[in-house]
Amino acid sequence: MNRFEELESFVAVVDFRGFSNASEKLGIVKSMVSRRVSELEQRLGVQLLQRTTRRQSLTETGKEFYQRATQILADLNEAEQYVVDAQCEVSGRIRLALPLGFGVDQLAQPISNFLADHRDISIDIDLSDRQVDLVEENMDLAIRIGELEDSGLIARKLASVHFSICASPDYLKQHGEPRHPAELAQHEVLVYSNVAVGRQWFYEEDGKRVSPRMKYRLSANNGEFLAAVASCGHAIVSGPVAFLQDYIEAGDLVPVLTGYPRPEVGMYAVYPPGRLVSRRVKVFSDALYAHFRERNI
Repeated sequence: MNRFEELESFVAVVDFRGFSNASEKLGIVKSMVSRRVSELEQRLGVQLLQRTTRRQSLTETGKEFYQRATQILADLNEAEQYVVDAQCEVSGRIRLALPLGFGVDQLAQPISNFLADHRDISIDIDLSDRQVDLVEENMDLAIRIGELEDSGLIARKLASVHFSICASPDYLKQHGEPRHPAELAQHEVLVYSNVAVGRQWFYEEDGKRVSPRMKYRLSANNGEFLAAVASCGHAIVSGPVAFLQDYIEAGDLVPVLTGYPRPEVGMYAVYPPGRLVSRRVKVFSDALYAHFRERNI
């Protein structure tokens, strides 16, 4: 009986969503993974996984045990890694997921500085505005903007992101300027497709969040593209100030509804749950935190 292998196999089945994926990640045959999990359940005298022909899901007991098992494995890995790291320089490869717009606009400089300071570290970056599955795609770290929906992720706030609502002078001349968010229902807007419409177009009234019925013909999963489209005179855009500021300073966009600001959100470094955070990833996260120092962007 190897209790570590049992825990490792059980956690892998949950993290990688099935016995086949777990066996591939662990480098052992599927039958071995299944046997380890079955022996764990027999030894504990409880069922941890509900098994069907298509999928596996955690029982209520399994959910509680999974949380404790992931912490045990993480603590053991961290203890081992601490000893290894103490004997060597920070080195290795970091797999990093970045949002496209913020990655180019805000993160190119600190990442370049980090690589200059740590010659033995290399970074593989996935630049995309899609929501990357950190476990499934084997990422060490991701930078995310906004509310974190996955409560299982380990997160560290780096900065606050502010928003503005803007339109071009030509659009305002042709359609008029909205004076209250409710008037947006009479205008055409642009929509960032990775976020629900009601979470980007809303206002507060009497302590309640109100989402007017929005009219739009264009949505995209990139905020910089939406800012550029708005500057051409098509529709009203709501987006991060970082994407809009250059257009505002050039006079191509004008802020509107300034008395009804959209609440700021956080920019976070997030890590996969239940996984050892290596020293190189910690050092990288520390460098990003030092660069932003909870600044507003």
